[in-house]
Amino acid sequence: MSLYPSDAQRVFTLSDFDFELPEALIAQHPAPERSASRLLDGRGIAPVDHIFKDLPGLLRAGDLLVFNDTKVINARFYGEKATGGKVELLVERVLGGNQVAAHMRVSKKPEVGATLTLTCAPGHEDGLCATLLGRWPTAEGPIYRFVLSNDAGDDPYTLMERHGHVPLPPYITHSDSAQDVQRYQTVFAKHPGAVAAPTAALHFDETLLAELDALGVQRAHVTLHVGAGTFQPVKTENIAEHQMHSEWYNVPPETQEAIAACKARGGRIVAVGTTSVRTLESWAHTSIASGDTNIFITPGFEFKVVDALVTNFHLPKSSLMMLVSALTGYDHVMGLYRHAIAQGYRFFSYGDAMLLTRRA
Repeated sequence: MSLYPSDAQRVFTLSDFDFELPEALIAQHPAPERSASRLLDGRGIAPVDHIFKDLPGLLRAGDLLVFNDTKVINARFYGEKATGGKVELLVERVLGGNQVAAHMRVSKKPEVGATLTLTCAPGHEDGLCATLLGRWPTAEGPIYRFVLSNDAGDDPYTLMERHGHVPLPPYITHSDSAQDVQRYQTVFAKHPGAVAAPTAALHFDETLLAELDALGVQRAHVTLHVGAGTFQPVKTENIAEHQMHSEWYNVPPETQEAIAACKARGGRIVAVGTTSVRTLESWAHTSIASGDTNIFITPGFEFKVVDALVTNFHLPKSSLMMLVSALTGYDHVMGLYRHAIAQGYRFFSYGDAMLLTRRA
């Protein structure tokens, strides 16, 4: 079990994962350079402050970094109903046949069959629209099925690339910009499908990756298409009643082999981001390498793969706070967060990071 002894006998509630965060510490923009963000080493009893580019000195040859290589899609659209009412769509998943599942923000929901006119990118007036087909059957809230189309019959990925906006998190207050197009995406993003970035991986640049390679730290990739549910706080005081959102993941054969080789040589599996943790542990606990997961990792969870974690600082009352507490101990995590706040660390997607280890 990855717990302090005191955690094993404790019943945690939602309020245990709350904390006061000054609004000024919510990062609105990334650091000038990816690896110039701060890194809190939380592996020992006392936290140690670093810069992220110091990470190679905190790892050793034979360790395996596991990255999430999902690619953020330009999933947000703006438009209007036939009546002129404003509407906003956030694509959650591409379903096939030009159909997408999307969240809809609108004052009055249109009728099934209604067609929404979506705003095109400047210079590309190609008749972009979305036709409402009905609810997407899911237990995770009101998500709707649409046919996303234009005059030329382009596929949804093409339409999002051309007309969509970067789906910045709700706590980032500015409209998406050219900087966000570049920086709200990892340098190794490969498989399109995420509506939120795997933010711990945003700190890695090519120079840092080359330094890790030279050190003998190995790299592997998984894919988990991060959904909008990652920003939703847990709302039930009894956390066991929380219904986790579902996301698609894949652990390719070469990554499975790299993990087995790392374990055999006595190296550490270092997950980069909570999405990599959820992917690896979903695979380990089910033996299913590809599919949907709604795994909910809370104190008491038995980790089978992950030994250490690089992660950003997370929202109060979030499932991610529960995950990091399960990995390294609740009291330890809350102490690290108090230190980070006192030292002015930047929080959330564009914020700083910390390095944690699994507690025996």
